[in-house]
Amino acid sequence: MIHSEIETLLNNQIKLEGNASMQYLSMASWAEANGFNGVATFFYNQAEEERMHMIKLIKFVNERGGQAIIPVLDQVLKDFKSINDVFETFLTSEEKVTNHVNQVVYQCLQLKDYTIHNFMQWYVSEQLEEETLARTILDKLKIIGNDKGGLYQFDKDIETFSVEVDNE
Repeated sequence: MIHSEIETLLNNQIKLEGNASMQYLSMASWAEANGFNGVATFFYNQAEEERMHMIKLIKFVNERGGQAIIPVLDQVLKDFKSINDVFETFLTSEEKVTNHVNQVVYQCLQLKDYTIHNFMQWYVSEQLEEETLARTILDKLKIIGNDKGGLYQFDKDIETFSVEVDNE
């Protein structure tokens, strides 16, 4: 049986993953409406990935004897100033998820729930990858600056990258 504190934290994590998925759908829509089809593809893929993270948690909570709660999601941002703004929002979202994953892991250690601690290590690794990806993309965008040719190439490259990530 899941300890009630950990169950609450896992349900909060479910909501964070769901919110991230919806935020990335919003970012994909904004990018698509503004002619950045590669960025849109990237965020449609990210949205699906976050949805899968949420489902993985839902199933885990239920399998461990808890009750996964399907959350009401928060209103997400829909307007962005620039591609940089979109990817800064991406990084901020991933940092928020990472902080909460760390809270879950910490509480698992405090309550000596090593089974859930072990399960959460997948999320720890995933968040490390996601934050690194967001920072790498922001570094590339800093190099590009306001160069329209660079943004055009970036948009093409990130679409290819999205496809490569899906096939891993």
